[in-house]
Amino acid sequence: MKKSDITKMPGYYDRYINLVDDIEILKAFDESIQQIDQINIDQLLQLGDSVYAPEKWTIKQIIQHIIDTERVFTERTTRFARQDGVTPQGFDENLFADNAKVNHRTLESLLKELKSVRIASKAMFEGFDDETIQHSGNNYNTEMSVLAMGFTMVGHQIHHFNIIRERYLPLLQN
Repeated sequence: MKKSDITKMPGYYDRYINLVDDIEILKAFDESIQQIDQINIDQLLQLGDSVYAPEKWTIKQIIQHIIDTERVFTERTTRFARQDGVTPQGFDENLFADNAKVNHRTLESLLKELKSVRIASKAMFEGFDDETIQHSGNNYNTEMSVLAMGFTMVGHQIHHFNIIRERYLPLLQN
């Protein structure tokens, strides 16, 4: 199903969904995997722990955040798909980032994990039929369909890759 098949656009999360083209969800996952493969690791390594403003995350923290959020969202998506009726708890992304301890990890290992998580998310969506993908649940006070969750995951990565491109990569010119 395509993005335009989302019957109810979820308030807060539309900022991510709207970043994705109106394509089939599995194609959107494929394109996001290609985006991971196309990252210029050398540029990101040159950035090191540089941030564009105080209290902002490093590149490693951003990649870990995308991974953590994807895992949280796949758990929620599974609940919605299986219609268990449980409203998942929220999570504090800054607390997650503070406790992720990414400094001992290489950028390459984080990108490998991100790609693995994204491939697993795509595989989960491959198992959903047209009925299941329209099931919905409460995602942090917002009703969302399984389909909307998938496009949110893809759009969330696009959002953060845009931030890296627009705010972090210009630091290399200074």
